[in-house]
Amino acid sequence: MRANDILPDEQSTLNLDGVTIRKGSVGAFLVNARLWLDPATPEPQRREAERDLAELLPALEALGLFDILQVRQPSLRQWLDDQREGR
Repeated sequence: MRANDILPDEQSTLNLDGVTIRKGSVGAFLVNARLWLDPATPEPQRREAERDLAELLPALEALGLFDILQVRQPSLRQWLDDQREGR
């Protein structure tokens, strides 16, 4: 299956199990995770990245991303576990 089979170029969102998933969600997660993990990221930007990560979680969980892939970075993995338990 190719990416275009799941979300054609002319479509920017997908509804899966009642969750709207925007094109670019996985990419946005990766960019924000890198910012959050980088010790050189200024604290306000790090907090913004954390908020953005939290907002992306429902979409990534609906995709089943964390059922297939494991986050290897310990502090990010712990943060994700904490977020998921807090729901």
